[in-house]
Amino acid sequence: MYTIDLPLREPYWLSGGRLKFENLDATFVEIETDAGITGWGEGTPWGHTYLPAHGPGVRAGIETLSNAILGLDPRKIEHIERAMDICLPGHLYAKAPVDLACWDILAQASGLSIADALGGRYEEGTQVASSISTGTPEQMLALVDRYREAGYQVHSTKVGGNIELDIERIRFMENARQPEELMLYDVNRAWTRREAVIVMNSVSDLGVTFEQPCETLDDLAAIRPITGSPISVDESLQTLTEMSRIARENLAEVVNIKLNRVGGLTKARRIRDMALAHGIQMYVMATGGSVLADSEAAQFAQTIPAEFRLGTWACQDMLTVDIAPGQGVRNDHGHLIASDSPGHGIIPDKNMLGDPVAVYE
Repeated sequence: MYTIDLPLREPYWLSGGRLKFENLDATFVEIETDAGITGWGEGTPWGHTYLPAHGPGVRAGIETLSNAILGLDPRKIEHIERAMDICLPGHLYAKAPVDLACWDILAQASGLSIADALGGRYEEGTQVASSISTGTPEQMLALVDRYREAGYQVHSTKVGGNIELDIERIRFMENARQPEELMLYDVNRAWTRREAVIVMNSVSDLGVTFEQPCETLDDLAAIRPITGSPISVDESLQTLTEMSRIARENLAEVVNIKLNRVGGLTKARRIRDMALAHGIQMYVMATGGSVLADSEAAQFAQTIPAEFRLGTWACQDMLTVDIAPGQGVRNDHGHLIASDSPGHGIIPDKNMLGDPVAVYE
């Protein structure tokens, strides 16, 4: 187990500016097998104020569950999943890097990419989504313009906090949106029910989609009948039980599957299948992290049919360090195209990672 800081290129604000981020605490897991195959996984929460997850918690969780999985066959993914869940209920974000490393091993042993091991890779790449920090309308558009130059056509713009300014931001950004672009307005739970209703109804003529306008699924259920805008669920989706409720109660047209938050690929694929069964579109993203986390998201995204796959994020473009130069998925004219090489195809540079902070055997 290794740990490294991943500094952001510039300070990042979300949830109406109430949360600021400048550095990510990343954990990398290397799992060795007696067959000579090694798998890598990453766990990088977006700071410690965004979700009930933080870097030291990843490492504490792995220390707790390590004895429960040592000696098991990593290709038997659901056996690993059950062993972790029995040993450490909850704490999904701490299990995610172990799950990814096991999928890396399984795919390598099978001679398949992770996407093909998950059920099949659609050949076209996934549109890469920017993440636009909260600011004035002009500041936000300047950030969008920077991403446009790199080929981005999907933008997750952060709003919330001041409803009058939010209405101004949304109308300003929509007026500047190019015809081929997809703009998602991400509130990150910042609005109360009243505020959500006011803003969403004030811009209902624009037909825009709002991500996580309020804190909980109960909040979304309350505002749903009195608002007309499409909703995307992000932070309130952690488990298959929540995905089932979203589908059953018609709470959203879109979900955002954050792989670290839901516990990795094993649990994410069940959520994917539930969404597909109910005609719900999806974003797929890492919670944060390096090219390794981005590659995991890109591999998973390319198992989703194109009409249901709205985009994925490349956190690597926001970082000042690269733990695997020349490897993994990179922005290719506004798309992330997952490799079809076995596993996820990434071996981090151990000179950058430094010495392990823990070894379990």
